[in-house]
Amino acid sequence: MRRARWLPWVVAVCAMALFARLGVWQYEKAGEKRAMLADAARALNDRRPQPPSVLNDRDRVGAYDWVVLRGRFADAPAVLLDNQQRGGRVGVRAYRVFLPSDAAPVLVDLGWSPLPADRTMPQVPRDDARTTLAGLLMPPPGRGLDFGPPVGQPGGQWLATAIDPAVLRETLKQPRLAPRVLRPPAEAGFGFERDFDILPNTLPPERHIGYAVQWFGLAATVLIVALILERRRRRAIRAAASATPPTNPSARTLTQSQRAASPASDDARDTETKDA
Repeated sequence: MRRARWLPWVVAVCAMALFARLGVWQYEKAGEKRAMLADAARALNDRRPQPPSVLNDRDRVGAYDWVVLRGRFADAPAVLLDNQQRGGRVGVRAYRVFLPSDAAPVLVDLGWSPLPADRTMPQVPRDDARTTLAGLLMPPPGRGLDFGPPVGQPGGQWLATAIDPAVLRETLKQPRLAPRVLRPPAEAGFGFERDFDILPNTLPPERHIGYAVQWFGLAATVLIVALILERRRRRAIRAAASATPPTNPSARTLTQSQRAASPASDDARDTETKDA
């Protein structure tokens, strides 16, 4: 009985803890994305070229740097990132490997291209005449649903559901591929549609804050409902106790007197029997 009384509170506390943790997680995600936007804005405003060695700097894998690289595009197939939206349309984002003369190979974000209804993949030309690239060195796009390794396409291109440099090193036969990608400005004059939107196809900080408020609200709702149900339960217990009829003390005393007199009556009957 005691276990059944406290079981609803155990369930309520567990639910509140879960909702509160999800709220904290969303709040932390908002903070991370605010920091990303601030770091990217700093690099874009300054546009101060960093040394090419930052391409393989493991301490700056999640950071944003402006770089100027000299080299050439590799004789390697293009990579198409699937399920990318832009302006309400579905398409792919194209990447090619660039080989700097004094740094590790890096994937270059060539921009977004729409897909027709039959999902015919665009052909991504290689600009062999381009020997200098300037742009924003940034983390790969956020990973959504990853359906496995890249899939080969007609013409030798690769279709991927995530840009994972660790996987693409083997796919593209580039074991030193940098962990970040390079996005040149739109005015560079090559590739497809692109800009410096840091959070495409993902949630902005404001949405994460909204979700955090919802999770915290659910936790508060569970607490309020639990308190209301507990109050009703206690009221029901008090009402049941007051409705129980009280025991009659005089009736109890009479019963005890009758029980005490019963042996005397038995003795009297025995005496009468002997006299007879």
